[in-house]
Amino acid sequence: MSAPQLLVHDQKDNVGVVVVEGLKAGTDMLCVVTHDNSDFRLTAKADIPIGHKVALKDLSAGDTVYKYGEDIGLMKGDAAKGAHVHTHNCKTKRW
Repeated sequence: MSAPQLLVHDQKDNVGVVVVEGLKAGTDMLCVVTHDNSDFRLTAKADIPIGHKVALKDLSAGDTVYKYGEDIGLMKGDAAKGAHVHTHNCKTKRW
């Protein structure tokens, strides 16, 4: 298996994290779920920096964001499957 471009921590997650530099729109990413070492493919909808999140399914404003199997925030805007999820469309619920 080649090196993954996206890591997902838990089957419950609806975002994954880019783990390579220079990920370009249109990339057919190898995605690995670290919890059980399963994998799947997902196409990036945008250029996404390393360490930033990608939507694993269509997300709408108001949806809860899950990473590590935990609630990490709230979508403030929409993100299609494969789209960039970051501060422009996702915010912590703490403030």
